[in-house]
Amino acid sequence: MEGAMTESGLILKDAGFSLQGKTILSDISLDLSERRIGIAGRNGSGKTTLLRVMAGLVAPTAGTVRLDGIDPAADRKAALARVGILFQNPDHQIIFPTVAEELAFGLRQMGQTDAAAREAVGKMLADEGRSHWATAPVHTLSQGQRQYLCLLAVLAMGPGTILLDEPFAALDLPTQIRLKRRLQALSQRLIVVSHDPDVLAGMERVVWIEGGRVQRDGPAGPVLEEFSREMKRLGEADADADLAD
Repeated sequence: MEGAMTESGLILKDAGFSLQGKTILSDISLDLSERRIGIAGRNGSGKTTLLRVMAGLVAPTAGTVRLDGIDPAADRKAALARVGILFQNPDHQIIFPTVAEELAFGLRQMGQTDAAAREAVGKMLADEGRSHWATAPVHTLSQGQRQYLCLLAVLAMGPGTILLDEPFAALDLPTQIRLKRRLQALSQRLIVVSHDPDVLAGMERVVWIEGGRVQRDGPAGPVLEEFSREMKRLGEADADADLAD
């Protein structure tokens, strides 16, 4: 309707996700508009699945997800211009054999011609001081360089929201520092998933996911303090000693 306001931010209402009869997420209701948001949780808590639902890579099996008013799972072309996702392992994300081809792929998906995509890629690499990467085979890049390439591929499409799944887990310390510095300079909304409280300490807001549900949601300090206490308690209790069902 003409004059109607468009929802801004990432809004989940009673969102859930089940796969092959197993419930992974339940009753997730969040209105995420802050610039820096963390999602904390143990391995297996459902936080990576939540990120995929947010990105529209999988549709919720219950409830709704809206990003700036659109359904990211149903309208993939519109979603590409609004949200990007950076996986923990860059090798799960990279498709093409050379850097320039990888960067151009998303731009072509958004409707750019080959010529326009090549020009945009050339400018991006020049701006990043990495023009010499253009023809480099991806397999010659280090783990950290491949992660950086994936970030550039996301940034090339200009999304307002970027989702990051354990972005520092497989990187050595100098590479972590370089990637953190690059991320801190971004104007986009960042939603970062991690089991490490230190990674999320600088966030405006943290959502703690436990057993596929929201356990706590609020300012980073109090949520991470409670999360850390609970993780310590579980560690001291030998909670993994029992065999799985």
